[in-house]
Amino acid sequence: MKRLSIAAAVATLVAAPAVAGSLDVPPPMDPVFAPAPAPVAMSGDWGGFYAGGQLGYADVTVDPGDADDIGGYGWLGGVHAGYNWDLGNVVVGLEGDYDFTDISIGDGVGSIDNVARLKLRAGYDMGSTLLYATAGAAHANATVGGTDFSDTGWFAGLGVGYQMTDSLVLGGELLGHRFDDFDGT
Repeated sequence: MKRLSIAAAVATLVAAPAVAGSLDVPPPMDPVFAPAPAPVAMSGDWGGFYAGGQLGYADVTVDPGDADDIGGYGWLGGVHAGYNWDLGNVVVGLEGDYDFTDISIGDGVGSIDNVARLKLRAGYDMGSTLLYATAGAAHANATVGGTDFSDTGWFAGLGVGYQMTDSLVLGGELLGHRFDDFDGT
């Protein structure tokens, strides 16, 4: 029986709660708040020099005068470089580009071989997106019946750019060109 009472006394001491301090209710603690997140800038950084490549599709209509219109379509691709000035919500810029083309005109009548452009751009900065209008001079080279022709005309269009990272922009443009006189043809 002595063994049982000693074991019961040890179990009681081990299971007894530990109490320290007073029985007064502690004062409530002040709540802790996380700091508010910093506001996201609504203006992207579109200023400075840029360069890149492009890939596109062209649809051409040729008005030969008295005859019915002839046309063609094909792929184009090339390089571009420019400089933008970021003026807050407005971005203005100057760009040059050059496209190699694969555009057949009519049933083997000819082809457009390349197009070069000098662009003025003005747009609205929407943060990581830039909506803009563009216009300028364009120069195209064509081959008709084995003879090379060229013409300088104008173009105008709309574009959009999206900053995927600080150094990568994905964009698109819709351009309309006008050439009036390929070396008098």
